[in-house]
Amino acid sequence: MILKKVSLLLYMAFVTLSINLKAQQDSLTLNNNDVIVGTVKSMNKGVIIFETSYSDSDFQIDWDAVKKIKTKSKFLLNLSDGRRVNGTFSSTSDGELLLIDENGEQIEVSQEAIVYVNSLDEGFFSRLNANIDLGYSRTKANNQSQFTLNSRLSYLEDFWSLDVYYNSLLSRQDSINDIKRNDAGIGFRYFLPTDWYLSADVTFLSNTEQALDTRINSKVGIGNYIIHTNKSYWGFNLGAASNVENFSEASGTEDKISWEGFIGSELNLYDIGDLNLFTTATFYPSLTESGRIRTDFRFDAKYDNFILNDLYIRAGVTVNYDNQPAISGNETDYIFTTGFGWEW
Repeated sequence: MILKKVSLLLYMAFVTLSINLKAQQDSLTLNNNDVIVGTVKSMNKGVIIFETSYSDSDFQIDWDAVKKIKTKSKFLLNLSDGRRVNGTFSSTSDGELLLIDENGEQIEVSQEAIVYVNSLDEGFFSRLNANIDLGYSRTKANNQSQFTLNSRLSYLEDFWSLDVYYNSLLSRQDSINDIKRNDAGIGFRYFLPTDWYLSADVTFLSNTEQALDTRINSKVGIGNYIIHTNKSYWGFNLGAASNVENFSEASGTEDKISWEGFIGSELNLYDIGDLNLFTTATFYPSLTESGRIRTDFRFDAKYDNFILNDLYIRAGVTVNYDNQPAISGNETDYIFTTGFGWEW
């Protein structure tokens, strides 16, 4: 009886060890020659996420701090020249990697050429990225209060991505009309070779400063990432858009539909420690309204791992300009917000 129990315990220990070794099949050699064994989950914006059995939380390691890497799982890998590869990858020497795609083709690249890595074994939720932050202020004078919300959800597939966001501001003060601003959008990208992509976006904007009840802008275009590394990216896009606008009753302006062209640029710098700087600007010359020009500008500074992992503090400014606004509206509306948030 005792012998059977001992045999059962040994068998269970063997099975547990086998599963553990199977799960921990990847390894990292760091610049100081320390070796970590575990599982590569992802690498994005110059930070690799590495899971081990001996830590409750995943390791976040700078990609530049990795000397060698060995993997056996399958990954989606994005290269700086725009190629997207499904397969395994391991170091052949310091700073050099060998990629083997699902067809068995071998590709030799430098470690710096890897822009993005995501495990194909992690499932649906590993491809999701979400963040939300809130801000609130109140002053005794005039009972002034302000509430802000910023949120975003992104999903990345092998050859396409989907991005959804919603931002809101509400400001109240005695003897003054409420100030309201809401903007939201959904964007789709289909990735082409050499870092080109097709885009389709629908955005929504409502703000009291420009007497704008709703503006629904639907645009299609093409874009390219001029710079795309694990430290930063810079790209541009252009195309055409329809613009449906409804103004407040007191604005003295009739609702209208117009057509526009657009050209935009986007810059993201994320190799500044835990600081992330993001800027986007889009210029809309009207195709159906003579002389009308609109511009949307946004700048965000986000400090990650604030106090705890996955927490951040953010400050940003958004500017909307229209040289032909509603009769009672202003040409420029801008908003400056700060908030604490959580990212997943």
